[in-house]
Amino acid sequence: MMNFTFFTPTKLLFGRGKLNELGQQKMPGKKALLLISCGKSVRTNGALDRTLGQLRQAGVSAAVFDKIMENPVKSVIMEGAAFARENHCDFLVALGGGAVLDASAAIAAMAANPGDLWDYVVGGTGKGMPLVNKPLPVVTIATTSGTGSEINCWGVISNPDTREKIGFGGTDDLCPVLSVVDPELMATVPAMYTAYQGFDALFHNTEVMISKGVNLLSETLALSAIEHIARYLPQAVCKGDDLEAREHVAYGSTIAGMTMQLTSTTAEHSMEHAMSAFHPGLPHGAGLIMISRAFYAFFIQKHACDKQFIKMARAMGIPDADKPEDFLTALTRLQQDCGVADLKMSDYGIIPDEFLPLAVNARETMGGLFLANPCPMSDEECAGIFREAYR
Repeated sequence: MMNFTFFTPTKLLFGRGKLNELGQQKMPGKKALLLISCGKSVRTNGALDRTLGQLRQAGVSAAVFDKIMENPVKSVIMEGAAFARENHCDFLVALGGGAVLDASAAIAAMAANPGDLWDYVVGGTGKGMPLVNKPLPVVTIATTSGTGSEINCWGVISNPDTREKIGFGGTDDLCPVLSVVDPELMATVPAMYTAYQGFDALFHNTEVMISKGVNLLSETLALSAIEHIARYLPQAVCKGDDLEAREHVAYGSTIAGMTMQLTSTTAEHSMEHAMSAFHPGLPHGAGLIMISRAFYAFFIQKHACDKQFIKMARAMGIPDADKPEDFLTALTRLQQDCGVADLKMSDYGIIPDEFLPLAVNARETMGGLFLANPCPMSDEECAGIFREAYR
């Protein structure tokens, strides 16, 4: 399909050392809510101090909010929004990985709007109301490669009270005004999390490739991203300070942020969001890896989009691929090379009795992604994928 609509107002600074240029940029305000995780990494590796220094250079003061956890929850979003108002912040700077970047969109919205976040969430028990006021502007500084949220208008938030994990955003006003993707900030990410995040980026692109809405531009970008991630992720996992490998994986992740603006991902993400809504200790990328081979095998067995799988297999290092099953071969090999081929759902407390409830939850909370699948998938078939993937 040739038709597409693409809009991004985000200025992107990509490459090694680009954080050093932040202070030279025009900022969208004078006082930033500087959003970081509840962990120690950006403090110990110097990224926080460097960012504060760059903001001072740009004439900006900052108030630091450091309560974002791995799967950000609604209560912390509301707390962060209140913190922004109390400190008279007029824009956000999100310094971190996927959780921080996802949370920034929701906090930016709720700092400027009345009520509860779930008033504006579409899906599940969300009320689906439009935002009343324009969100605060957001500047993103990615410290990991995985989410794509550094350059798009989406974030995923959990509501533990309702066991829901739902994408929030989708409006142009939530796109970052400025994004910094500096691979030097990613050199200290531990190997396992490098793998989890890298596969999240990979699956953003592979899902776009099999999506009903794939178009010429999203396919071209996705194949480029898939090639770079497949070639360089094992090295980034094995040798974290290899900045060339980090740079190429970061490219694939950032490109995914663009492909998802052009074409929806599919039910693989809905299914994993249900998994980590039920079991919040499950890292998102790990959950995706656990179900990935069974998920893609489902469509291969139905011959839903054979040509797309062959194209991806070729991009992933099998140049003479001529059947869709070659994609599964390439995917399995990449997971083995990154040391994540044997992850177990049972290690995170998932039990077989949850397979159908997980499937139902996935459709109720993010059913739109099921509509992007290349062929229909019933709740029973979705539960069957969980069953096939289970260890």
